[in-house]
Amino acid sequence: MTGSQLPGQAAPVSKDEHHNNNHRHSSTPEEAERLALQRQKSIEQAIDEGHDADIPSDIGYVLDDQGEKRRKEAIRRNSLARARSHASHTSHHHQHDHDHDIEKEAAGKSTSSSDSHGGSPQDDAGATTSEEDEANIVWWSENDPENPYNWPRWQKVLNVGLIGAQTFIAPLASSIFAPGVPSVMKEFHNSSPELASFVVSVYILGFAAGPLVIAPLSEIYGRLIVYHVCNVCFIALLIACAEAPNFNALIAFRFLSGIFGSCAVTNGGGTISDMITQEKRATAMALMTMGVLLGPIIAPIIGGVVSDSHLGWRWVFWILTILAGVVALCMLVFGRESYAPILLQRRVNRLRKETGNELLRSKLDIGLSPRDYFKRSIVRPLKMLVLSPICIVFAIYIAIVYGYMYLMFTTISRVFTNPETYNFGTKIVGLVFVGMGVGSLIGLVFFSVVSNRIMKAKAGPDGKGQCTPEDRLRVLPIGAILLPAGFFIYGWTAEYHVHWIVPIMSHALIGFGSNVIFMAISMVSTLRLLVGGNHGRN
Repeated sequence: MTGSQLPGQAAPVSKDEHHNNNHRHSSTPEEAERLALQRQKSIEQAIDEGHDADIPSDIGYVLDDQGEKRRKEAIRRNSLARARSHASHTSHHHQHDHDHDIEKEAAGKSTSSSDSHGGSPQDDAGATTSEEDEANIVWWSENDPENPYNWPRWQKVLNVGLIGAQTFIAPLASSIFAPGVPSVMKEFHNSSPELASFVVSVYILGFAAGPLVIAPLSEIYGRLIVYHVCNVCFIALLIACAEAPNFNALIAFRFLSGIFGSCAVTNGGGTISDMITQEKRATAMALMTMGVLLGPIIAPIIGGVVSDSHLGWRWVFWILTILAGVVALCMLVFGRESYAPILLQRRVNRLRKETGNELLRSKLDIGLSPRDYFKRSIVRPLKMLVLSPICIVFAIYIAIVYGYMYLMFTTISRVFTNPETYNFGTKIVGLVFVGMGVGSLIGLVFFSVVSNRIMKAKAGPDGKGQCTPEDRLRVLPIGAILLPAGFFIYGWTAEYHVHWIVPIMSHALIGFGSNVIFMAISMVSTLRLLVGGNHGRN
């Protein structure tokens, strides 16, 4: 162990040891000591909280056996504290006995660790677990039917299909309203072009704000209840949009509907990871992502037809309400909770009632109160976005891709309705988006097939090989090349008035490339940075 190596950590992994040594020699002793203490505090805080996601990414340390034991002991210690508190409320008369038993278990664990390793009880506290403590841990049994990984295939397909339907309707609402904006401005006697754009884009602002609250709630109360609540609120706000009495109310309702509409997109990846193994997730993620990418593309076609008909712009929201209502009803009837910590906690509560043993606890119980868990679930993603290099790179890249895509969307009507170029009618312009839709579908199939083959090859014939989510990034360069190529072809052909089929084909390249990029990054982000990992696996 070197002088800078921390207890409970493996040897540091460095890409350039010589550079690191020079850097250490150039720092003053006081500065080096301050950085070491700061680093040690960050690592130990992460370990004591029962997770390692907050360990700074540039440290180069990974948990070894001792560090992992400390992490598990922190989880056990917090769980026992909660069990002791609960027991005090149910049986005050036997409080002393409960405390004595709990302390005895912890002491027994520490003593057995000390005896077996020849170390002090303080150094090896929590290294082993007593048989009595192990008996109180609730976990999945072999082939447990309640474990989402063991659900029947039809159950998984049905749940993924319901999520895919929701992720189609929510993004559909983002741009389906766009063709009807002129009618809205006329009805509410408003001619501001800025407000005309804002009433459409404000939905996306809600789409961005929603995950900050919805994601933590799904990890505290479960996926299913959050889906149900958000579906009901989303439908109510769509009705409010359809009946909006004035322009300001319409903007407010659009923003709120974006918040609740983001639920499926926010939790869909986590739900899929709850029940589908890593090497088979690409197909399910492709189905979910299909709605995210195809919704904004198909929406202008539907919105243009409805808005130009005698029905008017308000019926755009009534159609969305009907679609969202059907999906919400199906989710209410056929949807199942998939989040393992919630399922195990329900089993714990049931067994406590049946046995009267208040010391029973879930193996995935990290010992945090709902308030602390909610706070951590909000802070950690923000820390990742600011401090994690991979998150920063992914966020910037996705922002550039989507920025260029929506910038291109604003040019389509102007380019194809121009009498000097293609002179398309208003309804025909909506069909121009079909090219991008076809390219997106091809990209979905391509990514799911190729990335699944890569993961299966890495896993080996017996499925025990080492494969990581980052292996799916091998497909990303293909999309990264085709996307700018599509933009270049579109700009060049539109400038020189080449036949209309060529720019539409360039849209297909853009759809293909953007889909591959989005799928690769979203899967790596979901599977690598997902809190809790694979809860259904040992």
